[in-house]
Amino acid sequence: MISTNLNSNEFHPYYKLYIDNATDLNIIESLKQNLDSVVSFYNGITEEKHDYSYAEGKWTIKDVLLHIIDTERIFTYRALRIARLDKTPLPGYEQDDFAITAKATKRSLESILDEYKAVRHASIVLFNSFDAETLEQIGEASGSPISVRAIGYILTGHENHHNQVIKERYL
Repeated sequence: MISTNLNSNEFHPYYKLYIDNATDLNIIESLKQNLDSVVSFYNGITEEKHDYSYAEGKWTIKDVLLHIIDTERIFTYRALRIARLDKTPLPGYEQDDFAITAKATKRSLESILDEYKAVRHASIVLFNSFDAETLEQIGEASGSPISVRAIGYILTGHENHHNQVIKERYL
């Protein structure tokens, strides 16, 4: 369990599920590994499933992938602000509003995967620029403390969580 390597003051307990689902102790290697595995996973989903949701009001597979992308953008922005010692409390975001306005069903899975790859490459470059001291910086987001390194673990754990849900409920 990765969370044992983080101090309890580095993240809100809500994020423990995602941190426990992170792929590796090394953030950069985890981000790179997931880049390949996520692209491969989504490329393996048949086209008729791309706009499928398992129940009324639930996201489609493309909605889920766009949610992963939006969350990564928001969390890496938080990581950047905290890494640069900005002490301004950072607000949360309403994921369902994002999903509604993203219009995933009007896009191809290929275009969404291209966006995912671009965002992930940017995240890898950003996290690669952080030294050990920077990774331990703690700021405030969504009303709770969070460290730069906790954000790195959350990124891969979050997508691993959602991809597991897709395997269980969509495929």
